[in-house]
Amino acid sequence: MMRALIVDDEQPARERLRRLLAEVPDITIAGEAEDGERAMEEIARVGPDLVFLDIQMPGSTGMEVAASLPSPRPWIIFCTAFDQYAVDAFELSAVDYLLKPINRARLAQALDRIRGGLAPDDELERRTRPTRFLARRGSTYRVVPARDVLCFVSEDGLTSLHARDQHYWMPPSLNDLERRLDPTRFFRVSRSVIVNLDAVREVLPAEGGHGEITLADGSRHEVSRRRFKELTDKLAN
Repeated sequence: MMRALIVDDEQPARERLRRLLAEVPDITIAGEAEDGERAMEEIARVGPDLVFLDIQMPGSTGMEVAASLPSPRPWIIFCTAFDQYAVDAFELSAVDYLLKPINRARLAQALDRIRGGLAPDDELERRTRPTRFLARRGSTYRVVPARDVLCFVSEDGLTSLHARDQHYWMPPSLNDLERRLDPTRFFRVSRSVIVNLDAVREVLPAEGGHGEITLADGSRHEVSRRRFKELTDKLAN
């Protein structure tokens, strides 16, 4: 049984999809969301196997939501009235792209792709390295491009994204986030910090084999002994 989440800002669209899915014996609807921010909250809370995701919504778009999902990712089927986003959708490794109004035949075809054993592989993981992140500050979400990230810090069990202008909060743990990040761009310097290698401005060795780095904003972070040499090797290449 697959657990599905329906995300659409239009209630009639959610109701239509709910009716169609009610006819599918191996799908159960685990929840709904009316915008991108709520979608992120529901995905983290429900942990669905499959998300039917609208693209044009208030706040964060469906594309932004999909790009920021932690690993392991649910299957994504985009549902939209516009076809100009198809290329971007498949770059985000969507299972399918359904144009509204959704009909039974196309819905069945999309679900059959999942049932047929569609599964992520190494190439898929490589292509889905996030280039932007959806993070929260207070009640507002912001999409932060990867190039603007200085580091990710684990603070009291939560993940803080340090950007060039502000600090934000993200749902995935540092371990989950590390598995998704591009290893040529990001590096974990300690148990609690992952840094953007392009943001490192200074490396200071210390006795015992560990060290300290200074980032572009002047912040300093300790580098563990077992990671120090690997860090300097990456920065040298």
